[in-house]
Amino acid sequence: MTYALIAINVVIYAITAAQANSLVGDQRRSVLFIDWVLFPPAVASGEWWRVLGSGFLHFGLLHLVINMFALYIVGRDVELVLGPLRYIAVYLVSLLGGSAAVMVLAQNAATAGASGAVYGLFGAITVILIRLRRNPNAMLITIGINVFISLSLPGISLWGHLGGLAAGTLATVGILFLPGWLRVESPATVRLLGWGAVATIAIAALWIVVVSAITLTV
Repeated sequence: MTYALIAINVVIYAITAAQANSLVGDQRRSVLFIDWVLFPPAVASGEWWRVLGSGFLHFGLLHLVINMFALYIVGRDVELVLGPLRYIAVYLVSLLGGSAAVMVLAQNAATAGASGAVYGLFGAITVILIRLRRNPNAMLITIGINVFISLSLPGISLWGHLGGLAAGTLATVGILFLPGWLRVESPATVRLLGWGAVATIAIAALWIVVVSAITLTV
């Protein structure tokens, strides 16, 4: 699934690059980019596809390369532990969480990129390390550095990053820790609880998006 996600992002970037007549530079002249970028007022007007579609857009080649490199490094390990289905669920929930945070806290911004989902995977791998009783300090430092960069540089979606981080972390905690906290031993019930936790985070993120969209139309 990691390679499939990378391929999808690359194909979509190729489409926007062709439309914008620029392989390296700003993709905001692309029709697809304009139609999919996360702009909260547009979502409030009924263009709901932007909530997910924006996570597969990138502003330029460097933006794409950085995000795909991080996805390649972290995503393979998360997928190895969670399996392909739970992995893709955590990825998409992280993307939703990032979009939800933008809808509430960056309502005048045009946001795009896979970084919200990638931050969710940063949180997921940290939870996995803790579950495996490995030292998570390297990932915690990595997250801290990336949050500092998000705070320091203009044009980076801090709220999209933090929303994705929170959603991915909580979803993975639900998968790996919730059954143990509830003292559940049946494999079927363990799986059910894990999926229930992921679904709960997804529903919460969608609820935030809907409520934010309603407030923008009032």
